[in-house]
Amino acid sequence: MRTGLARRMLAAGLVSLVAVAGCGVQPSDVIPAGAPPSGRVAPIMKITLYLVKNGRLSAVTRPSDRPMFRADTLALLAGGPTAREQTHGFTTDVPPEAGPFSVTAESAGHVEVTLSTPAGELSTLAVEQIVCTAAAATASESPPRVTIVGAGQSVGPRNCPG
Repeated sequence: MRTGLARRMLAAGLVSLVAVAGCGVQPSDVIPAGAPPSGRVAPIMKITLYLVKNGRLSAVTRPSDRPMFRADTLALLAGGPTAREQTHGFTTDVPPEAGPFSVTAESAGHVEVTLSTPAGELSTLAVEQIVCTAAAATASESPPRVTIVGAGQSVGPRNCPG
């Protein structure tokens, strides 16, 4: 009697196993999905800042995931070099309190940068950093002349010396 029960249990198990095994993925023909993706890959934008290295201006590029206004770029300049840039010897002469900045295009080929601090108190390198960074952020054929204004003082108009 025990062998009969064991055989029935074994038969039921085999029937269950065959039923479950039959529920698998069935083979099929190739399913067309259309053409592969195409088009341009979104470019990584680069912004140019002019930092100081060994007492001289140096252009540094940073990646950006979005377009930046000139005032935003100048704020990065006042924020100073990144940790990586610092390890490569870069510094800034632009004081952090110079921001926030505003930038206006006065006329063709002329840009005015307004600071939150007196423009006349900036070092020569700070002025050059601001002028060159503002000029690099301007989309024009020829570099603009830049005037820096702050607390009733102005410096310029100047061109980027680099």
